[in-house]
Amino acid sequence: MAVLRSIERRIEAIFEGAFGRAFRAHVQPVELARKLAKEMDEHRTASVTRVYVPNEYTVYLSPQDRDQFSSYEEALCNELQEYLGEHAQRERYALPSAPLVRIETDDELEIGVFGIAAKMARTSRSVPIQQPLPQPAAPAPQPPAYETQAYTPPGIPLETAVATYALLYDERRCPLRDATIVIGRSRECDIHVGDPNVSRRHAEVRPDGAGAYALVDLGSTNGTELNGKRVSHVRLSEGDTIVIGQIELTFVRE
Repeated sequence: MAVLRSIERRIEAIFEGAFGRAFRAHVQPVELARKLAKEMDEHRTASVTRVYVPNEYTVYLSPQDRDQFSSYEEALCNELQEYLGEHAQRERYALPSAPLVRIETDDELEIGVFGIAAKMARTSRSVPIQQPLPQPAAPAPQPPAYETQAYTPPGIPLETAVATYALLYDERRCPLRDATIVIGRSRECDIHVGDPNVSRRHAEVRPDGAGAYALVDLGSTNGTELNGKRVSHVRLSEGDTIVIGQIELTFVRE
């Protein structure tokens, strides 16, 4: 399936890129909606009883394309958020919160070309996508103090929302809380690397089921190394060393 998906993406990129450059057509809202739904599908993570998907999406547009939405950008984001919520409900996906869509400008993009970054983030926006099943009345337990700082989806045991692994780099620690961590040169990445040899969205560490995590190269120019070997998609083990450009990250248990 991974091979077929890779072929599909290459064919799509060739056709969309060629026609986009030939006709210089502005990005249309329906294109954004279709791609956002596809991004949600491709970043789903299967748990024991649920399938989780990202809840935050950033759409990158060229200055010219974003300018055409300037008079109704907020309304467009709200409409795209509603569309993603309905898509998640149809597919019976679980989200940490209602979807959030942002639009940013990328000066390197041409007219008709856009990018999307998706991530699963814990947030206080607690608007539910699906109505919970009726439960017998019971006294509400007192939540721990730290629950006031982060949103825990209803029905998910607290221990599944607690980080068990982290990435160590430059004397810093980035906990992995069942969310996809994007590494790259773009300031929108979860781990920003100011190195010209690093691509804007270079690689990501994503949940890989049953408490495991995988390292995925996002088609970077100079590649991603794990323990001295260049990789494209591999499951991580405790103590693994990831090298991206001049930065070295270590995958450790919390």
